[in-house]
Amino acid sequence: MKKTLLALTLPLLLSAHSMGELFDALKHHSQTKSDEMVIQKAKVAASQATANLYPSINLFGSFDNFSSPTNMKPIAPNSIQPMLAPSSTIAQPYSYNIYKAGANFSVPIFVKSIYSSADKARALQKSAKTKKKINLLQNEAIIVGSNANLEYLQALRKSLDVKEASLLETKKTVKIKVDNGRSPASALYKIDDSLNQVSIAKNSIDLQKQKLISSIESITGIRLEAPVSMQESSDVKRGELASLQPLQEKVKASRIGVRIEKEKLYPTVLAHGSYAFSSASAYNNGQDVNEKYGDIGIVVNIPLLSMSQYESIAKSKIELRSDEIALEKLRDELRAKANMLQSSLPLLENSIRLSHDSVANKQKLLEIAKVNYKSGRLATEEYLRYEDDVVSAKAKLYEAKAQKWQTMMELAVIYANNIEEIVK
Repeated sequence: MKKTLLALTLPLLLSAHSMGELFDALKHHSQTKSDEMVIQKAKVAASQATANLYPSINLFGSFDNFSSPTNMKPIAPNSIQPMLAPSSTIAQPYSYNIYKAGANFSVPIFVKSIYSSADKARALQKSAKTKKKINLLQNEAIIVGSNANLEYLQALRKSLDVKEASLLETKKTVKIKVDNGRSPASALYKIDDSLNQVSIAKNSIDLQKQKLISSIESITGIRLEAPVSMQESSDVKRGELASLQPLQEKVKASRIGVRIEKEKLYPTVLAHGSYAFSSASAYNNGQDVNEKYGDIGIVVNIPLLSMSQYESIAKSKIELRSDEIALEKLRDELRAKANMLQSSLPLLENSIRLSHDSVANKQKLLEIAKVNYKSGRLATEEYLRYEDDVVSAKAKLYEAKAQKWQTMMELAVIYANNIEEIVK
């Protein structure tokens, strides 16, 4: 009784982690942080689009040296005429060295494509957020699926341990019979070969376990020594194919992209203005010349012919259609896959029930075979087949359980269910 209790509790003692801990580690791992960076980039892109609606103001200062006296610009016409009169004795606006300082600004009053660009950026930001959610669910499903396979391999290894112990016990009896001449030596060779096959199978299981442990470590940073205990706390809820949301938002963004390219052919209205202060020493008499000049105005730009823009519109329409086809394709694939997985669940549950009964029956037959083998009424090959049948039946049971977990996780991702509420 104590040995049985220890065998049941040992995996839980070895596993120092929980599913909640693995899920939390995933959220803080670089795998998830990279998705967060995509969201931040999309957020900045949205801010950049709306930033184009703000005024642009610049200050400037310059110093220019010329090889011959050069006109100081800009100067108002009514100021320059008296300076250039033949009889004028005042300083002329020509100099070798000219200093300038000032400011200019521009303000978009009506640029329709800017508003649409902001809408597109927001759609892409939403696509990035939903993509992060789906990626997180996919990685959580990998954790659960890998852990389920670890449980399968561990249970399979335990059944091989039981088979090995049984064969070793039988080997003792066979050796006595061989030594006494009551059984041929080949019987002992067959037992040894069967034990060797068990060792090969256990080694193969250990290799598979390392791959699964590595897959969990790569997305959580946690290296398991044993499978984590987990149980189903709720069913998968069917509904919309929520895993389509990232691509749906991308299609929405592409649709806005077509609108943006068309709106670039709309008239635009911009306000602009500038102020400049120029200073120089006149070349004719060395007197200082200081002039101020400013302007402000509104520009209406109406595109009449822009072939490159028409090509841009055509290209954006092709990109939109490509995204729409990709969405339709993925929707059909997910719908078919969801129906297949949903239909598989009751079959897997039935397989688990039948496998339970099969294991119990095979175990009873093995016990009978042992008695018959010891009494000499059963050949070695036949007895070994009963040993193999038990392990094979257990393998099918554990495999069906692992497949059920994987099926549930795939459905959870397709419907974007909260995996942390399904698995505890």
